[in-house]
Amino acid sequence: MNKTHYHVVAAIIRNQGEILCMQRPEGRHEYTSRRWEFPGGKVEPGETEPQALQRELREEMDYEVAIREHYMTLEHEYPDIIVTLSFWFCDAADRTFNRKEHLDHKWLRRDQLNTLDWTDADKELINKLTANEL
Repeated sequence: MNKTHYHVVAAIIRNQGEILCMQRPEGRHEYTSRRWEFPGGKVEPGETEPQALQRELREEMDYEVAIREHYMTLEHEYPDIIVTLSFWFCDAADRTFNRKEHLDHKWLRRDQLNTLDWTDADKELINKLTANEL
């Protein structure tokens, strides 16, 4: 089976020593439904990763952040798709945003990240984040 490949960007948004975590809505894929992720989305043709990240955060959350630096890129294969996921550190001046698509959100310290049920693609990042200082 030829799997569809997606290039996705995600924001590790920091504010007051905590990181923003978002809970995905119920969806058609059991492997991502209601699980936790970092906000972001697909990179469209002609966009840079930072441009895609700013656009996605505006569309999904009405949120403006300062994109600081690329942290890591990983590839994950789900049963029907392949995702190349690029994570960027971002800083937020405040915690005010409009949650349009996600079910819930939490601001957690780095040592609390493992308490959530993350999507499989995000788990490798979580392991690295909890093992290293930000």
